[in-house]
Amino acid sequence: MMSENKNEVWAFFASVKLALFTFFILATTSIIGTVIPQGKEMDFYIQNFGAGTAKLFQVLNVPDMYNAWWFVSLLVVFSINLMVCTIDRFPNIWRLVKMDNLAMDLERIIKMPKRQAYSAEMSVADLNREVMSVMSATSWKFQSAEKDGGTLYSAQKAPWSRLGVIAVHVSILVIFLGAIIGSALGYKASVMITEGRSTTAVYAHDGKSTPIPLDFEVRCDRFELDVYDTGAPKEFTSDLVVLKDGKEVYSKSIEVNDPLQYGGLTFYQSSYNAYENTYVVELENNATNVAKKFIIGPGREVKWPEEGVAFGITNRMGPGFMGRFRHKIWFNDANGSPAQFWMDEGTPVVVERTGASYNMKIRQLYATGLQVTKDPGVWYVYIGCAMMLLGLYVAFFLSHRKIWLYISEEGAKARLHISGTSNKNKLGFDNDFAALTDLLENNESLKLTKE
Repeated sequence: MMSENKNEVWAFFASVKLALFTFFILATTSIIGTVIPQGKEMDFYIQNFGAGTAKLFQVLNVPDMYNAWWFVSLLVVFSINLMVCTIDRFPNIWRLVKMDNLAMDLERIIKMPKRQAYSAEMSVADLNREVMSVMSATSWKFQSAEKDGGTLYSAQKAPWSRLGVIAVHVSILVIFLGAIIGSALGYKASVMITEGRSTTAVYAHDGKSTPIPLDFEVRCDRFELDVYDTGAPKEFTSDLVVLKDGKEVYSKSIEVNDPLQYGGLTFYQSSYNAYENTYVVELENNATNVAKKFIIGPGREVKWPEEGVAFGITNRMGPGFMGRFRHKIWFNDANGSPAQFWMDEGTPVVVERTGASYNMKIRQLYATGLQVTKDPGVWYVYIGCAMMLLGLYVAFFLSHRKIWLYISEEGAKARLHISGTSNKNKLGFDNDFAALTDLLENNESLKLTKE
């Protein structure tokens, strides 16, 4: 009784119908998860779908559908189904791959649908020699054995192509494994870093913004925003530096779809935040090439003691072209009286002083918004996808083809029988078979007669 129950459970999970059903449900729900925005607050779903539907979404955990218990359960059932199907079918597939084609029953070979018989006015020994001479010019590699008073030759191509479907099954399981590892050991987080500052933590997307400490430091040296003539954002980039034990170990300018990767984490450029009434001033002494950045707000005096310089923003106008402001600058050093002048955001000016010259540029202070992901399972997913592509190619475009030649003696004549079979692409194999028979029939040394 126990054995019968075990067999019933095995047969259930080995069912192709179960595979098709779970695959259809997974595909349908995945589409739903793509259409319905994920990770939003409940108010969003109430406003867009109504209170009743939003309540159903909450019960089914649709806002986080890919981690919902029922979706994970479907994946588990589908994975078990794939494993059982693979285990159940592999022995028979492997037997076909490793089969000794010379041991096949001769009567079965002779009666194959794809076959052709010939007779020749020569000895069996001569026919064997001439036929193998012709076949040596082809890509078929023959083995031979004595069988029922004659000689049986066998050749095959791509027997391992039968394993293509197994490779596809295994690739799906590898992809699932990568997804599980990524879900269990990885995370998604975000962080805002003000220009000139750094962080040693990111904040998880768990509804609580739980801080996740990093074992290194990330600093934003510069944020650059390009806008259209209308003032709308065009593109934005961040100059990021990774520090380990206070030392710079890696740096990169990132933009959308060109992230920084370090320590198993990926930092994506996702957003930005402008600090109102706070600006970055870049000042450089043209004589000494010494430069420094300053954070400044309106009405504040900033000093650069090493250069004996003081300056501040006394007024501003705008926003004007491309949403930018004009600023009135007060500037003083040890070389003469204080100067006042207007300058546009993002446009450098040269400040000429007695015996000195400075390059000055003012721009808005920003904080860069970074999306941070840790996915230790991503390489499993990549490997699984590569396996799937290879498996699909093998399964759909390659076939296991077999050819048999049997040479025997009948009375005063030698007889040649050629048969063949293919598990897929019958039309392509018909062409291969016809090419072999044409090669034999058109050979003047053989002088074969069709039977």
